[in-house]
Amino acid sequence: MAGDRVYKQNGAAATNGSVPVPAPNPATVYPLKPQYRPQQMVSGARHDRRRFSCCRCLCCGCFWAVLILCVLLLLGAAYYALFRPQRPEFSVSFLKISQFNLTTAASDGTTRLTAKLSLAISAHNPNKKISYTYDRISLTAISGGIALANGSSPGFPSNTKNTTAIHSTLASISQVLDSDSASELKTDLKKMKKKGLPIKILMDTRVMASQGKLKSKKIGIRVTCDGIHSQTPKGKTAAIAATSGSSCKVDLRIKIWKWTF
Repeated sequence: MAGDRVYKQNGAAATNGSVPVPAPNPATVYPLKPQYRPQQMVSGARHDRRRFSCCRCLCCGCFWAVLILCVLLLLGAAYYALFRPQRPEFSVSFLKISQFNLTTAASDGTTRLTAKLSLAISAHNPNKKISYTYDRISLTAISGGIALANGSSPGFPSNTKNTTAIHSTLASISQVLDSDSASELKTDLKKMKKKGLPIKILMDTRVMASQGKLKSKKIGIRVTCDGIHSQTPKGKTAAIAATSGSSCKVDLRIKIWKWTF
């Protein structure tokens, strides 16, 4: 019949003599649908932002570190130019050996050393505006790496342009020497009959510098006095060492954790 509708397979209804209406295409219904973005790209962008933030923090930290270092250097240069700080100066003015006995026991071959030394050292402060304060001083007399005697001296203040005399007695009583040290010391005594036994004095202490109300922390120093020669005493006659050619060097002793430099 003419009025009957004809149904296509695609489900669209059409009348006789009319143009069939096509079914809507799903691809054209939502033309602006956002495309799928992989999650990897999003996470990569976040990683780039974090890396940029870390780099910026690192650059800021380096900038402030360099700035602080420059300020400290400028302050140190200004302080040096204003006060001209100088290290203290030391010199050995007198050394006497009143006892020096090196004996070897026949029973076991043990070598023992008994020595007694009298020492005088001058400590000079060359600064015009800086004073020093020393803690108790430890002294050691050595020869060829062998400790001959030990002693100490009380601490003292050293004012500007001032010289202080340090007196001390160093001694060792029946100090046992190993075979190598005993052999080396005996050899040195035979070789140095004319010139004398070489002796070195070591001083260890801590010192604090002050200028008016400003005070520094205590810093360890070691004073090494070399170029001393002395004969050994004969009987009860003490031996006076030659100290005219001696010289003393001052080194800082900085302790970091368990190590001392």
